[in-house]
Amino acid sequence: MTSLFEDTDNDDILALQPRLVDEDPGVRRIALIELADLEEPEGLLWLVDRLAHDASAEVRAEAARLLEAWEDAPVVAALCQALTDPSPTVQGAAAQSLSLLKSEAAGRVILPWAAHETVSVRVAAFRALRELRLADAAPVALIALADTDASVRREAVGVLGWLKHLDALPALARLASADPDTEVRRAATGALGLGSDAHVLPALRQALRDPAWAVREEAATTLGKVGHADAGPALVEALGDDYWQVRLRATRSLGRLRYAPALSGLIETLGHRISNLRKEAALALGELNDPAAIPALQAAQDDGDPEVRKAVRIALAQVQ
Repeated sequence: MTSLFEDTDNDDILALQPRLVDEDPGVRRIALIELADLEEPEGLLWLVDRLAHDASAEVRAEAARLLEAWEDAPVVAALCQALTDPSPTVQGAAAQSLSLLKSEAAGRVILPWAAHETVSVRVAAFRALRELRLADAAPVALIALADTDASVRREAVGVLGWLKHLDALPALARLASADPDTEVRRAATGALGLGSDAHVLPALRQALRDPAWAVREEAATTLGKVGHADAGPALVEALGDDYWQVRLRATRSLGRLRYAPALSGLIETLGHRISNLRKEAALALGELNDPAAIPALQAAQDDGDPEVRKAVRIALAQVQ
């Protein structure tokens, strides 16, 4: 694209010309960085061209990284095309730059790539769309929940979650209960927190019995977010989970729900060997605001962990 140098009268760009076309890719890469620092529209044309056409993957990847701050449609389109680059390094750099974009206009350029035949392209496109909250992405993400690749399904769940797309709840419930991939089940379980009624509780209760502890942990957290007292019995049962991480989230959610029948289970948890769990139990007992918890809290005032002692003081102030 030597025409850039024929058409420009920018002295700074012209000074970089010899290094931008140097035979050494390392020299070209550093020159690209200096060109990007100029923040000149004419330099942008060269960055886009090098992303597509430079013979060195190192230089193409650098161009992809340098284009992360530009949301012009031609730049976004070039980054999307770079997702198909033969070099995984270039693909990764382009995907990272796309994930940093913030405008709806950029999202509209990215959206068609979410249906690309290549799995890695679909994954990158959905990841880039996630935080854009582009409403038009919802139908595409719903279809992708049935994608044959677990990574695509997981990213589609993320898009629907950020959109707070309530119509997706039945499909998300099915994934949370039955998807063969642990990470997809975990993501779908977390996304069920969009729901504020009892319809999501059966799927979350089932997720609380998932073979994978990470899914159970997510279910315990989400049940607290949904905020239904009907979740209480399942959370009390989860206080006996084999993994303390699940117990901790269940403890926190029981406090959040102020579920009074959890009193004895929380008092027992106050004596657990793991201090983080004792701290959460103390805080949850404070949320219950039941004077019956006072003797157990008083007995824990001399706990060996200062964070637990602080939580106990907070709880006693709430209850007394």
